[in-house]
Amino acid sequence: MSTISLMPLPWPQDALAPAISETTIAKHYGKHHKGYVDKVNALIADTPLKDASLEEIVRKTAGDPKQRALFNAAAQTFNHDRYWESLSPKSGKPSAALMTRIKADFGDLDALQKELVARGTAHFASGWVWLCVSDGKLAVMDTHDADACILHGAAPLLVLDVWEHAYYLDYWNERERHLRTIVGEALNWDGASERFEALT
Repeated sequence: MSTISLMPLPWPQDALAPAISETTIAKHYGKHHKGYVDKVNALIADTPLKDASLEEIVRKTAGDPKQRALFNAAAQTFNHDRYWESLSPKSGKPSAALMTRIKADFGDLDALQKELVARGTAHFASGWVWLCVSDGKLAVMDTHDADACILHGAAPLLVLDVWEHAYYLDYWNERERHLRTIVGEALNWDGASERFEALT
């Protein structure tokens, strides 16, 4: 039987401070994310999905009321994996190829960054805000709860977590300030560029 693993963080737990504190990362990754991974493994044990990949589990359980608990745990694991990959202490810049696409679809990088912050700030309750490729173009998409952009025909480049546990210890209820800080200082544009170029 295969198991779903807790992905290693791509940087030390204190690497994003002060944008995101070590305390928030420790609890978010070590408690919330790990809890989802543990639940997935408990729910797939001795089932036909015991050898499936995480993405397969997400896709096969989406929309099935009988598999709601497994979908939530698996999709939250998948989304958190993408979230940690989206962050970096060295934000960098989009590659030339990605920047060309950003200019074509948003006008400029500043407009895209403002859209990410605005979409995340306006999102009601818990969820995620994605920069993704959809129908050959870049798009900003928000999804509720555990929903993921891959279930809507899109490929993720970056994702922002707008569940309260992602920011409340550091920013209290100031979600917009949190998002402005992350988008301005901690997005992994090198990783987003690599993922974009792999799709083209």
